[in-house]
Amino acid sequence: MVTDMVDDRHTGKQRRVYVDMVGDLFHPGHVALLKRAREFGDWLIVGVLSDEVVSWYKRPPVMTLAERVAVIESCRYVDEVLPNAPYQVTEVFLEEKDISLVVHGDDISPEIVDEVFGPVAAAGRLKLVRYTSGISTTDLIRRVQERPPLQPGTGGRNGPYRFSGKASDPE
Repeated sequence: MVTDMVDDRHTGKQRRVYVDMVGDLFHPGHVALLKRAREFGDWLIVGVLSDEVVSWYKRPPVMTLAERVAVIESCRYVDEVLPNAPYQVTEVFLEEKDISLVVHGDDISPEIVDEVFGPVAAAGRLKLVRYTSGISTTDLIRRVQERPPLQPGTGGRNGPYRFSGKASDPE
């Protein structure tokens, strides 16, 4: 299934590494994955799944595709972003994009590995890396939902504040 990475160093060719992701509510776990993936090559390509694909297999993303792409392409470990990435990563896709290796977090089942990366994994071109525990988009959504609502007249960097109801009246 998943084997050691393909070694292109002896060819003198640039090693292009690919990660596909949702990237919703971009957080330190995403950064850790991208940093680790970048260590496997010279050029990191991140495929960002479309809103439709994400809604189909997971849940509707909080951020739009354009918002997710903007945040991901600002990460220093990322060299290239491909919006609307394919759900299934194929050998043909890797050849078209001149990709040597695919990296993904190890938080996926063998069935999903087979469904999404099947022939790529069988060819030894998939590397699973340790998932960052303690942080996830699902966890962030849960934290926001469980947070008590802000009360008017409390908090803020400059102390208590109140809302007048008029956007132009900073009171």
